[in-house]
Amino acid sequence: MEQIIQQTVEALQRDATLLYPTDTIWGIGCDARNTAAVERLYTIKGRDHSKSMLILCASEQMESGKWRVKNGERPTTYILPETIWRRELKVAIADNLCAADGTLGIRIPNHPFCQEVIRRLGAPLVSTSANLSGHPSPKNYHEIEDELRRRVDFCVPPLPALLSEETRGSRIVKVNPDGTTTVIRP
Repeated sequence: MEQIIQQTVEALQRDATLLYPTDTIWGIGCDARNTAAVERLYTIKGRDHSKSMLILCASEQMESGKWRVKNGERPTTYILPETIWRRELKVAIADNLCAADGTLGIRIPNHPFCQEVIRRLGAPLVSTSANLSGHPSPKNYHEIEDELRRRVDFCVPPLPALLSEETRGSRIVKVNPDGTTTVIRP
């Protein structure tokens, strides 16, 4: 696993896009600071810019621990308004990651591979499902379309030690500017 982590970090440092396992389903992503790589993800997916992508970050990259999901809980992505994520996020990200309304999806993964890659990179990872826009999200590596695999720069191999048992996308909770929440996907 050490070699795969090192290769992944080196690819990200070279501005690569990648296909990788997350704490939920397989995703495609890049270094969240890299505007050009983020733009390539939109192109790879054939995705409209009105549909923003989320970031996976380490808990130490956030000011408070309140967005962290406890062990055993379903992975949860929080869609935070700009007033909150700008205050909470300790690292810079690419401007083209935010939604038109300024919100940003953030998840702190409880996944050893993702945690180590993020830690070594020193930056969050962009994460979006490993599917072409409008196509179903794959539940496992073998459901990922060959076309998508060819479009990314680096593919993390589907080694059993890297895989999550979760086959659904994350739970999505929108945090409103007043602090109230709305569950978008249970």
